[in-house]
Amino acid sequence: MSFSKWIGGALGWSFGGPIGAIIGLALGSLVDALGNGTNYSQQIEQVKTQPGDFEVSLLILSSIVIKADGKQDQSELDFVRQQFVGMYGKERANNAFKLFKEINKQQNISTRQVCLQIRQMMQHPSRLQLIHFLFGIAKADGFVTPDEVDQIHTIAGYLGINSKDYESIKAMFYDSSDNAYKILEIDKTASNDEIKKAYRTMAKKYHPDKVIHLGKEHQTGAEEKFRRVQEAYEQLQKERGF
Repeated sequence: MSFSKWIGGALGWSFGGPIGAIIGLALGSLVDALGNGTNYSQQIEQVKTQPGDFEVSLLILSSIVIKADGKQDQSELDFVRQQFVGMYGKERANNAFKLFKEINKQQNISTRQVCLQIRQMMQHPSRLQLIHFLFGIAKADGFVTPDEVDQIHTIAGYLGINSKDYESIKAMFYDSSDNAYKILEIDKTASNDEIKKAYRTMAKKYHPDKVIHLGKEHQTGAEEKFRRVQEAYEQLQKERGF
């Protein structure tokens, strides 16, 4: 599969707006994408988020987070590539990474404009999945810097992710005594019945089927969130003996 066929066939709404402008600049330096005369503008569809739309959103936001601490750690770049290989296979991942490298060269990406386009066009469960992936990138070098946390928090706000959902996903990447409560979005004072109710709510919110429209490749990350919710609940069951 050539790069031009991949990029032309994979994307829907993401070819419009500020994301479309970023993609256009990236494609401008990729001879293969421009050399076959493909009219990408004809392929824009105002439809439900497609895997390609999520993919491109992920690449742009990943670039923003990686640059947040003023340096680009090789482990973070490797994490992005590794995740794409795991989700899409080597060939498709290579195509995605070509685009990522060109996006990463752009210096004036508007986080707010990109996120507002994503918020308008992408369903809430898919936006939660983006935040989960971004924390994974930030921690790829073993430590999430304050600048990276601030950038992901800003992105989450622009994406319409509320503070409880943000803190729930963030807690999945830290080790502390109250993480189980944060993941389930409850206080330490919660009763056992409230914990059970919270577990049912979070299990439903993070169920992998919520992103099934993005394809099986994107359900791996969703399964990880779902597993962390189960682990948090089991930890509190053990601690409290219910």
